Amino acid sequence: MSQSCIFCRIAAKDVPAGIVYEDADVVAFRDLSPQAPTHVLVIPKRHVASLSDMVEADAALLGSMMLAAKKVALAAGLTGGYRVVINSGPDAGQSVSHIHFHVLGGRPMSWPPG
Repeated sequence: MSQSCIFCRIAAKDVPAGIVYEDADVVAFRDLSPQAPTHVLVIPKRHVASLSDMVEADAALLGSMMLAAKKVALAAGLTGGYRVVINSGPDAGQSVSHIHFHVLGGRPMSWPPG
């Protein structure tokens, strides 16, 4: 855990967040600047800066994050579909250096996304 990382502090419950899901590996909470009616971030409790920093040993953690994203979407009633986005690095729009999945839904999505 990094005390300077806002997502680590949310995972440790040092910073309040609208948590919608939690298990042993991940925490999911509402995005403070939602880009869709449902916009939830799924983060691992363990600090990893980005997808580019994940290694083979992190495969189970990535799987846990994807399954958590599915659970969040189903709990939000997104039966018509949803999008899961991972931005890796500043050029992709990653603004917090802690890997996170965006779960977006509740409105039609266009392609390509920006």
